[in-house]
Amino acid sequence: MGIEIERKFLVDPKGAWRQSDKSLICQQGYISTQSACSIRVRLMGEKGFLTMKAKREGIQRDEFEYEIPLADAHHMLSHYCDSSIVKKIRHYVRYQGMLWEIDAFEGDNKGLILAEVELETVDQQVSLPQWVTKEVSGDPRYFNAMLAKYPFKEWTR
Repeated sequence: MGIEIERKFLVDPKGAWRQSDKSLICQQGYISTQSACSIRVRLMGEKGFLTMKAKREGIQRDEFEYEIPLADAHHMLSHYCDSSIVKKIRHYVRYQGMLWEIDAFEGDNKGLILAEVELETVDQQVSLPQWVTKEVSGDPRYFNAMLAKYPFKEWTR
């Protein structure tokens, strides 16, 4: 069984994270966002994925992700996703031995930049890069499934 343990942070847009090792264009939509789990379709670069994520328990949850044919992912995104498509550029940055994924959102979430780091254990210590500003791991507004329904541009500032 797959377990995701992840912390999420807001990012300084001018930070050194922009010198990333690799970047990919990402589009994702949600077939379902029921209370027990969400089912996501994602295009990541030239690959397609189908993912099921259970409801969070702190920073941990069950996660099952499978690569699917690219044409299937395109079809699912255009025919079965029940809310808007989340678009972002994902940057991969290594910092003190850990891989950070920095998502610079586009479209209806433009202006939002989030960093995620996956952990081995819930209590694993993490050295925070200078470009991290605030932890938002427990704030559901920053979950991608919520950003699909309630985009950043609609938030009152």
